[in-house]
Amino acid sequence: MMKRFVVLAALGILLAGTLFAEGKKDEAAMAKGGPVKLVFSSVSVPEDAHTKAMTVFKNEVERLSGGQITVDVYDSGQLFTQQAEQDAIRQGTVDMIYTSAQWNAQFIPKLSMFGAAFTFQSYDQMTKTFNGPIGKKLFDEIAATQGIRPLTAYYLGTRQLNLSAKVGPVTKPEQMKGVKLRVPNSPTWIAMGKALGANPTPMAFGEVYMGLKTGAVDGQDNPLPTDKNAKFYEVTKYIVLTNHVVDSTWPTINEKKWESMTKQQQDWVLQAVEKARQFCDKTVQDNEANLLQFFRDNGITVIDNPDRAAFAAYAKNYYLTEGKDLSKDWDLALYDEIQKIK
Repeated sequence: MMKRFVVLAALGILLAGTLFAEGKKDEAAMAKGGPVKLVFSSVSVPEDAHTKAMTVFKNEVERLSGGQITVDVYDSGQLFTQQAEQDAIRQGTVDMIYTSAQWNAQFIPKLSMFGAAFTFQSYDQMTKTFNGPIGKKLFDEIAATQGIRPLTAYYLGTRQLNLSAKVGPVTKPEQMKGVKLRVPNSPTWIAMGKALGANPTPMAFGEVYMGLKTGAVDGQDNPLPTDKNAKFYEVTKYIVLTNHVVDSTWPTINEKKWESMTKQQQDWVLQAVEKARQFCDKTVQDNEANLLQFFRDNGITVIDNPDRAAFAAYAKNYYLTEGKDLSKDWDLALYDEIQKIK
């Protein structure tokens, strides 16, 4: 009798456990189809194209979902610093932020090659890489290992050389020898200066204008909107359209949050992100194109067609020789595949 009681008790426990598990599944299924609120945080300022793209995303996903998905947008570092928001999305204390290859390279070292000089030589090459099969594979890897999922890549801008009259017109990397090029004070940026053929000179951003004016540095590199906003055109003579870093930023969602959504909700998010990407990319490209005439009107000589192939070859050789400590973790087969994308 006792043996029979034990068996029945065990069966009862098993049945209760099964019913509990089924109840949890039903509860999860019900929750998965419910309303979704997303908190989207960025340190970018209101004037930035990718900041405005946050509102484009918000309006579109709320429209597509009929209000089933709502988005609260916080810019200008209202919630987190740039470093803190990178941690917060992994912890799930914020739903969405902008991240990038550079921010994820500390966890997946091969991603550092996407911040190197001339990995990308054009906007088309960058967006076809990140917003195509290669990008999908990279983003899936980040989701699987980091618990965050990049959804797409927005265009952030392209860095160009900006040089003083003393340097003269530059079209090839050999002409950068001895040029004191201001760079941020980090190993990656210093390596980039060397990869351009220059003598990299670390300097705080706030000191660059005076550094150019006094000759402490002979040049600097930034996207064109930064050159305008910082008024570097007042103390330089040349802008060389090297396109040496075609930068991107990735709207990214916490993976658990993503998995809590239905397939339909995920599709709405992806459609809205794509609309915001098109807005951001066009805005940045239009700004860059329009600024060239502004610089010309202000006495800057714009070198439209430097030998980018020579610059790219020089950079690759540097990273594989003197800069091999940085490139040792790169996926060189993938690097070569990317170079075939036009």
